[in-house]
Amino acid sequence: MDKLIKQFLDSSTLGQWLHGNNMGWLISERIIDTLSVVVGSVFVYFIVKYLLSSAIHYSIRSTAKHRSWHRKDMEKREKTLIQLTRSFWRIIIIFYVMAIIANKLFSFDLSPLFASAGIIGVALGFGAQSLVKDFLSGIFIIAENQYRVGDVVDVMGAAGTVERVGTRTTVIRDSGGNVHYVPNGTIQHVINKTMGYSMSRFSIYIDPSSDISEVTHIINSTGEKLAKEKAWQKKIIDPPKFVSVGDITGRGTELIIAGKTQPSDQWAVTSEMRHRLLQNFDREGVLLATLPTPTPIIKK
Repeated sequence: MDKLIKQFLDSSTLGQWLHGNNMGWLISERIIDTLSVVVGSVFVYFIVKYLLSSAIHYSIRSTAKHRSWHRKDMEKREKTLIQLTRSFWRIIIIFYVMAIIANKLFSFDLSPLFASAGIIGVALGFGAQSLVKDFLSGIFIIAENQYRVGDVVDVMGAAGTVERVGTRTTVIRDSGGNVHYVPNGTIQHVINKTMGYSMSRFSIYIDPSSDISEVTHIINSTGEKLAKEKAWQKKIIDPPKFVSVGDITGRGTELIIAGKTQPSDQWAVTSEMRHRLLQNFDREGVLLATLPTPTPIIKK
């Protein structure tokens, strides 16, 4: 292939122009050989990248047939594994191309460098231990399915949505749009809010004079009606319903409401449930608790 490219360039107008302008070195055998390797590596990179994505997609779907995985769970697993394997493959290709360029253009053989125990020892001494720790921790995070891309988590104080699980770091974007980069090796405690299922749990405060039995009936019927609607039935596993009575004060009574939802749907269900309860309470004449009003300070 290299000889064909060389013959084509030498006989073409471009080759003649380069030779005429003292730039014939651009189509020298060494340059063409290097370019052909680089182009071939890029071609192989995209082919293997596609094959890896297809293999992961097929394996996840095949495994899901024998397990009760939700569609969102499968999509998160696929996205996380695809990102991780692509990162590995990209690193391998980059190092390979760099080694080829160093060898072909500068006649620098990198194999003794990688094989040298002394160089490896120096690299470990300058911080490679933390890199290995981050790398292995990332592998265990994926293997143990602690969290996936798209999960809402709280990791070492960084709370938000997982955007990427890399070979060294986990990228989390919080509700304020801030991006947190957490080294995998430092992660000791993870709270996953969207693993398997989620809970829609919230409280309302009603006036002390309200009939709790009547309010409980309104809450339960509202949750059951919401769960039967086409737009919400796939999001709700167990309809939101009255759970217990919380704090009781002279100004209001706390009622705790909870229901089971699909992962990441708890916030939408909670918002819709609150909206409908306000409408139903207003229609049925249920009074909500009144907050204490601040007493103005009168200066003498």
